[in-house]
Amino acid sequence: MDVTHPQIRPVEAFPVEIDGRQLICLRDPLQYATESLLLPAPAFFILTLLDGAHSLVDVQAEWAERFGTMLDAAELREFLATLDRHHYLLSDAFGAYQREVVGAFHAATVRSPLHAGSSYPAEPEALRHHLDGFFAGIAAPPLPGVLRGLVAPHIDLRVGGPTYGHAYAALGAAPAAERFVILGTAHQQGRTRLTATRKDFATPLGTVPTDRAFLDRVAQRLPEDLYADELLHRVEHAVEFQVVLLRHLLGARPFSIVPLLVGSLHDLVLARRSPQSDAAVMGAVAALRAALAEDPRPTVVIAAVDLAHVGTKFGDENGLTPELLAHTEAKDRRLIAAIERADHERFFDEVAADGDGTRICGLAPLYAFLALMDGAHGRLLHYDRSPDDASGSTVSYAGLAFTGA
Repeated sequence: MDVTHPQIRPVEAFPVEIDGRQLICLRDPLQYATESLLLPAPAFFILTLLDGAHSLVDVQAEWAERFGTMLDAAELREFLATLDRHHYLLSDAFGAYQREVVGAFHAATVRSPLHAGSSYPAEPEALRHHLDGFFAGIAAPPLPGVLRGLVAPHIDLRVGGPTYGHAYAALGAAPAAERFVILGTAHQQGRTRLTATRKDFATPLGTVPTDRAFLDRVAQRLPEDLYADELLHRVEHAVEFQVVLLRHLLGARPFSIVPLLVGSLHDLVLARRSPQSDAAVMGAVAALRAALAEDPRPTVVIAAVDLAHVGTKFGDENGLTPELLAHTEAKDRRLIAAIERADHERFFDEVAADGDGTRICGLAPLYAFLALMDGAHGRLLHYDRSPDDASGSTVSYAGLAFTGA
């Protein structure tokens, strides 16, 4: 750590209310810092000055101007040491730790279940009991034709149970499926539109093999490196949650996965430009379509996505007003109507119409998914949202099944 000009890492900070206290939650989306920190407003003010340009003396001077009191140098150094111990600061110690973590990930042949013990139980029996609760009272929906695709949430497995249950109950219509192509939301932007890993996926219920031959067929059709940003898979939960559910539902039955993360289309939203005009997007879709056509093995494509993210946590200054909630659901319903028709262009247009004002967390994988569902018919199985009172925000999501010949 540069003790003269400390610098905070790029991390998330958002307001929360706990026991009537207004606090700032600090969280690392890359999960080098595995613990979130809750900070009072004065401490957060210090964070805003940790840009590598302000010295400790500068921080003390800014504090004195803001609060009219002296900030003790020893207390400031202790605060910085706490941030450094939790890996929130750029420092020599963090650099060494990061190299160790990245090296271990690249050396491993199996991707570890990073979110076990936090987003879902790590103990197998507890996990089975937890996931069984998702399906209580839910029967496999009657679906015409062969199941070709699923839209499922990637919301935390502690809160999205009913929608996961309705979506995955539809697997009863695909008893012969041997492979699941999972299109997950890439929450961290990479350099390419599509990012894969060749690693098998471990879960508390057993390891699931990755279909590397399928990935080879995709990779040979793409001009860019399919694995250029493989590190994104280390912390990404979108694919992990689907693998946990598949392993639970299919038990000892053999199957494989194709783990893919689809990068943001936000640049196209801002430009109001259809993804059909983007060679990288359409090239990725074409490569996936060709790989599926080459291998007739029974396959289900899964889009691991959420919908709207609104409220104080996500930047809506007035919080969750009735007007915002009504607007959000109305937009979600329009999106779902386009999704059911497998109309990827209409879906994109609906998102782009207001510049993605409700922050759809799944635009890119949903667009690719719908483009692959040629001739399929979608059916909404469940729609829900999970409010978070502490942060004054909510996330919406849906489960849909797609069938075809």
